Amino acid sequence: MGTLAIFGYGPGLGAGTAQVFGRNGFRIAAVGRNADTAAERVTRLRADGIEAESFTADITDPAQLSEVIVRIEQQLGPIDVAVHAAAAGISVRSESTRAVDRAALEVPFALKVYSSIQLARELLPGMLARGRGALLFSSGASEANTQPYLANMGVALGAQRAYVRQLAAELDGTGLYAGLLAIGALIENSAVQHQVDAHPELIPAGMVLPRIGNAELGAEYWRMYTERDTVEVEIGFS
Repeated sequence: MGTLAIFGYGPGLGAGTAQVFGRNGFRIAAVGRNADTAAERVTRLRADGIEAESFTADITDPAQLSEVIVRIEQQLGPIDVAVHAAAAGISVRSESTRAVDRAALEVPFALKVYSSIQLARELLPGMLARGRGALLFSSGASEANTQPYLANMGVALGAQRAYVRQLAAELDGTGLYAGLLAIGALIENSAVQHQVDAHPELIPAGMVLPRIGNAELGAEYWRMYTERDTVEVEIGFS
């Protein structure tokens, strides 16, 4: 069916999405910052009969993001579906809303806003020329819910949401689709889940985070891609 590129491939959202799209005939390009880890995850996909290749890049680096897109399309052909799945560890969180300053926003904006915009700008010309394609973005709970300890991420996610909304409106009628999946739960097997389980003190006392499986997330992305009936979807919110 084509090539799915997952930018920020991890054992949570990335793996769940790759499994669903791979079973439906897509080739998978798994982009991660660590070459050995990305290669290991691709090996697991291949063991399930899914055609997949690993690529190494830090997508918050504009030059690396441009270069990895070129490599993917040279090796696997045009990217038909792109998933922006990169997420920050909870260690980048702000202490409170009042503590947010320019420095606290640098990583969240590079990760969720600037790289999202660059990804779209790099891929849209080819997708528009072909008259098909999809850009799928991941978001979190800290923009929709009041969570002061994640305020800096919430600010960035709000900007990302506004961008995707506007992009989707402009793509209406072109054959292209842009969608945003806001995840309001801790993703099982994700790096953040392991971090929280190892260091529960990172979460405010008394807070219990709901959890969600990566297969459920992958299935939701597939539904968004195939049905294209809404731009924004929330999942895992209690």
